[in-house]
Amino acid sequence: MADRPEPAEDFLAVLNSRSQDIFRKIVDRYLETGMPVGSRDVSKMLEMGLSPASVRNVMADLEDLGLIAAPHTSAGRAPTQRGLRFFVDAMLEVGAIDERERTQITRHIEDQAGQGQVEDILTEASSLLSGLSQGAGVVIAAKADMVLKHIEFVRLDATQAMAILVGQDGQVENRLLPLPPGLTASALTQASNYLSHYVVGRTLAEARKALAARRAEQRAELDELTQKLVDAGIATLSQPSPAGHPTVIVRGRANLINEAMASEDLMRIRQLFDELESKDGLLELLGDAERAQGVRIFIGSENKLFSLSGSSVILSPYKDANEKIVGVLGVIGPTRLNYARIVPVVDYTANVISAMMARKA
Repeated sequence: MADRPEPAEDFLAVLNSRSQDIFRKIVDRYLETGMPVGSRDVSKMLEMGLSPASVRNVMADLEDLGLIAAPHTSAGRAPTQRGLRFFVDAMLEVGAIDERERTQITRHIEDQAGQGQVEDILTEASSLLSGLSQGAGVVIAAKADMVLKHIEFVRLDATQAMAILVGQDGQVENRLLPLPPGLTASALTQASNYLSHYVVGRTLAEARKALAARRAEQRAELDELTQKLVDAGIATLSQPSPAGHPTVIVRGRANLINEAMASEDLMRIRQLFDELESKDGLLELLGDAERAQGVRIFIGSENKLFSLSGSSVILSPYKDANEKIVGVLGVIGPTRLNYARIVPVVDYTANVISAMMARKA
């Protein structure tokens, strides 16, 4: 995290109801139009009948607090990142998801679940979120533990072998391991068969646990050299997978780019896409989601992954059949996202994906 936002209570303590009402009107209009708002326009929106001069005085106080600012040379004011964070934390009224959108999300994901793999379903969710938000839909999925289908040792020379791990999804990993001196070809085969019996159908972590529980029996069943090779095999199962990066699916990138964009803004958006592709910072984002256990809203520099682009992102975790968080999904967009509408859409989509993951387990 880059900037630690001030607690909303700090601002609520110093803003009276009139100041809060004026601030809300500025934010609402900005989120609707993307344009700064002048005191005359705010005066017309208020029910209390304040003059533009009185509104200007309040706006000056809000500016001193860092909640609003004048972008460039505009006479109007727009909420700052600090102001948007205060609005989201203290004033945002999140409604229920629209029934039509609820049906659309459920139907599309259920249809995809009936015919596609998990990654196809997550891609559909990303596309749905992009279409419903007019932003970019994003899914970040943690790399799942390989469920083993086969393990085999292949001798490379007198001192070294290769352990070939094959997953049920077709994934293959090769790992080097030392051979004990004097190991025969039959002992190599015996060690392969012994490990295969206990690892097939298990993840790497489950296989290590099952084999560790059988250490006493192993000593009775295996000769000394074969036991050494089995121990080496167990050790290699403990090595982290080389492809530990999460899967990233982004749809609707074009929604973040428009023809009127200044060149430096365009460059920042492109840099965001590059960072997403390189997967830098994504594991930290997954860890944050796991700690939060709910919808998170990052505004601007609050998360280093999105800080350069000045984007906002709304993320919600989804879970597997064991209630373990295995990824996050959400929407990336400008800071003037319609938070009240998009938050329940993201939350509902995450719940539908979690239910689908539980059924496919």
